[in-house]
Amino acid sequence: MTEGFSTRAIHAGQPADPVTGAVVTPIYATSTYLQDAVGQMRNGYEYSRTKNPTRLALEECLAALEEGTHGFAFASGLAAEDTLLRAICSPGDHVVIPNDAYGGTYRLFAKVASRWGLNYTPAAISDVDAVRAAVTDKTTVIWVETPTNPLLNIADIEALGVLAREIGAKLVVDNTFASPYLQRPLTLGADVIVHSTTKYVGGHSDVVGGALIVKDEEMAAELGFHQNSMGAVASPFDAWLTLRGIKTLAVRMERHCDNAERVVEWLAGRNDISEIRYPGLTEHPGHKVAAAQMRRFGGMISVRLRGGEQSAIDVCNRTKLFTLGESLGGVESLIEHPGRMTHASTEGSPLEVPGDLLRLSVGIEDAEDLLADLSQAFGD
Repeated sequence: MTEGFSTRAIHAGQPADPVTGAVVTPIYATSTYLQDAVGQMRNGYEYSRTKNPTRLALEECLAALEEGTHGFAFASGLAAEDTLLRAICSPGDHVVIPNDAYGGTYRLFAKVASRWGLNYTPAAISDVDAVRAAVTDKTTVIWVETPTNPLLNIADIEALGVLAREIGAKLVVDNTFASPYLQRPLTLGADVIVHSTTKYVGGHSDVVGGALIVKDEEMAAELGFHQNSMGAVASPFDAWLTLRGIKTLAVRMERHCDNAERVVEWLAGRNDISEIRYPGLTEHPGHKVAAAQMRRFGGMISVRLRGGEQSAIDVCNRTKLFTLGESLGGVESLIEHPGRMTHASTEGSPLEVPGDLLRLSVGIEDAEDLLADLSQAFGD
């Protein structure tokens, strides 16, 4: 019998401790392990960069939630991305990336990987033909976010998986905005899933982390080698915090979605907003694809203000319940100005975001309180 999502979130990789019976996975704060004899390790435990029981529990749980076979936990989402690129790309290779990618991902490609000899082309990942046009004979990876950060565009994972296989490339899907609860890209044809577990997976804004999840055994072996060789692994305490957050992922995501829908409904009636970017709206260009591949539409909303950049900044500065801060996916609501904050690294590039854009990460507070805060911030 296949267990449900919430059951896997609470139990996958997390049996009761065999020594004490503790129902919560312990924090194994150790760097090294007793070996029974030279070269004879107990259950493969040698050194905690290579393998740690707390991190292993998190990795097994993440793999189960994404319906993969192998998970790898890292110190941050960017550490996961960097390790993945080193594992599956070589100097001279080419990657297609979103033309509205997360600023940190763009910086990794533009300022770090490019110096290593990796080439990239931004493309509108919501348009399969545009992605195809960006492909070269050196393309080894199609890298997508869906929904994208911060414009909430939607990629057709199944269609891009077909394209990737056609050209002999790997499809990498950043599933951070959706979380495994709302979307499982491996079941739709992706080869690798990337997460910033800092966001919805951890869910409480108290831990930084990243993850990779795959099905392919050969790729898993390559990722495991690079994870150990590069060493940017999640600490035992960070893995434990992330596991704790995962247990409530399903119920949190339902509340995030409920509240986001209320906020979108409120925003839709305003004359001072020129555009609402939310895949749950029927007028969103990616709505049909999102409805087909997502359980619900998430807790992220982006809006553009008719008053321009200063109006967007003023709203950010006036909120009280919506905390002005970077990151997203926590239980508390956040607001930010992407152009000045999370996506400042894209300024002057083809990925530069509009100055009149606001990004909302809608938390799980009482919806009426969130609407009241937005009302006063917009000057009602």
